Amino acid sequence: MNIIEKLKKAELKGRGGACFPTYIKWESVLKAEAPQKYIICNGAEGELDLRIDRYILENFKEDVINGIRIALKTIPNSSAYMYLNKDYYTLFKDDLECEDITLIEGENKYIAGEETALINYIEGKGSFPRRKPPYVSEKGLFDMPTLVNNVETFYYISKIQKGEYNNERFYMITGKKVKQGIYELKEGMTIREILKVADIDFPFYVQAGGVLGDILKEDELDRPLLCTGIIRVISYDEDPYEVMKTWAHFLTNGNCDKCTPCREGACEIYRMIYKKNIDFERIKKVFSDLEQISFCSLGRSIPNSFKGMIEKIL
Repeated sequence: MNIIEKLKKAELKGRGGACFPTYIKWESVLKAEAPQKYIICNGAEGELDLRIDRYILENFKEDVINGIRIALKTIPNSSAYMYLNKDYYTLFKDDLECEDITLIEGENKYIAGEETALINYIEGKGSFPRRKPPYVSEKGLFDMPTLVNNVETFYYISKIQKGEYNNERFYMITGKKVKQGIYELKEGMTIREILKVADIDFPFYVQAGGVLGDILKEDELDRPLLCTGIIRVISYDEDPYEVMKTWAHFLTNGNCDKCTPCREGACEIYRMIYKKNIDFERIKKVFSDLEQISFCSLGRSIPNSFKGMIEKIL
């Protein structure tokens, strides 16, 4: 059984946030006709508070490199890059340097993890997303078919090839009143099951899946955590405006400033929350503009957590 068949059998999905079946990406790049192809390991990890890729690079870097080399071996005429944010590049460049993988010192910016923004950065064009289609498996780095998987995905590709994959993934639990931790547990566990390891003893709600994730109260936790494996635990004692201010500041500084709805919308949300004076009719219009006319999926997703907080917590 070749590696693509193994990825399909394992039902491995990308761990970078999109939950796309990994084997389909590999198959698409393999079948594309081109004189040159590229493989990129995405180590941007720009999500607020997320440290899973860092943990993997600190403890299992050999498996990450092995996963990239499996891709190089599988896809003929391919070259590999590993993109790391500035902090990770400083931490790991000496440990990760090797002849067959080019290290890229990237940006500490949320948008930098979006695959087309990352590709533009490597090409020297800055961290600006591209319109899709065409998808990067057809026309990616230097207009050639490109495979992009994140650090965690390449780690599990190595484990699958070695027959050591047990349908697991990494989860991170964070929050002001919980002990931050990273846990390797079964894929598909419910949020309630995952949180048992944190031994939470206070009333709380969660933000599931990162800064753009859903706001869920305690009676909504019997659902699996999909895509980005981070759970932010928020106590009811915390000021919801202060919580949202952290998100708004992060998103205002982490976008690319390319499109008006995202650039201006994120700033307007921040101003209302900073003043603790939300014009609910106005913010509905801002949310609508973001969802309907933002250039990329990150901009279109900005309203999600704020909507949840306004509807369920305020």
